[in-house]
Amino acid sequence: MKLDIADDAPAADIVQLEAHLDAYNAHVTRLSDARFLSMLLKDANGEIFAGLHGHTWGAMCEIKLLWVAEHHRKRGLGTRMLKAAEAEAHRRGCRQIMLMTHSFQAPDFYERHGFERIVTVTDSPVGHTDILMIKRL
Repeated sequence: MKLDIADDAPAADIVQLEAHLDAYNAHVTRLSDARFLSMLLKDANGEIFAGLHGHTWGAMCEIKLLWVAEHHRKRGLGTRMLKAAEAEAHRRGCRQIMLMTHSFQAPDFYERHGFERIVTVTDSPVGHTDILMIKRL
């Protein structure tokens, strides 16, 4: 047995790890409805300038990331994607949405959209706060 520690594991290895954990989770919870929820906005050249990625499972939606390129911010794109994710999560039977954000990212944005701060972790990273937020649908 060999323990490999890497800064950047191959994507295929991460996919395999996630598949094993998903199978275990489905077995234990008897919930096998886990699905990705992703959306991208691309320019005419196919370059991504905004996107949202997460998943739904059972009655929970988790948003893992929401990003808008700096020169496209303040145009309502984040709101558009967040509302679309909420609508799709609701359509899939989710009763709440969970996400993590940092104090230097967008906690105020999420609060304006009905998310509540549930847990904060200080010095994550050093000098900043990690924030778990939830919105009930």
